[in-house]
Amino acid sequence: MIRVYLFLVCLLGAQYTFAQKKGVVIEIKDPLIDSLIAKRIELNIKRPTVSNPTTPAIFNGMGYRVQVFYGSDRKEVFSQQAKFRALYPRIMSYITYREPNYRLKVGDFRTKPEAQAFLNELRANFPTLFIFREEINAPILEEGNK
Repeated sequence: MIRVYLFLVCLLGAQYTFAQKKGVVIEIKDPLIDSLIAKRIELNIKRPTVSNPTTPAIFNGMGYRVQVFYGSDRKEVFSQQAKFRALYPRIMSYITYREPNYRLKVGDFRTKPEAQAFLNELRANFPTLFIFREEINAPILEEGNK
């Protein structure tokens, strides 16, 4: 008899544990969050960047980059990047790390002949150069070149 009462109590308890009640979600947040989001949207609308262009003329897609350095020494890759930036301050350089090596790639070229011409220019200062096809950022256009 005790087993029957215990079974009924467990059955009623299980019914209440699985019962779902409708509720209201109350959102509590700092009002500064909304103002920061609004400010970020305003800044992105005002100033075009490579990642947020305001005109459809910006090209983001597949292109070519020249690999200038490949090695496992972190200090060396940053020194090579500094050397490259001193020689070519207007050309973007990108460091990537794929265990265990660092790669320094430079430029955003739309065609392979452009990348090859730049590679030939770099040969005097950097010994091992390779061209890679990958996703590139839009080259920054001058006001007179539009």
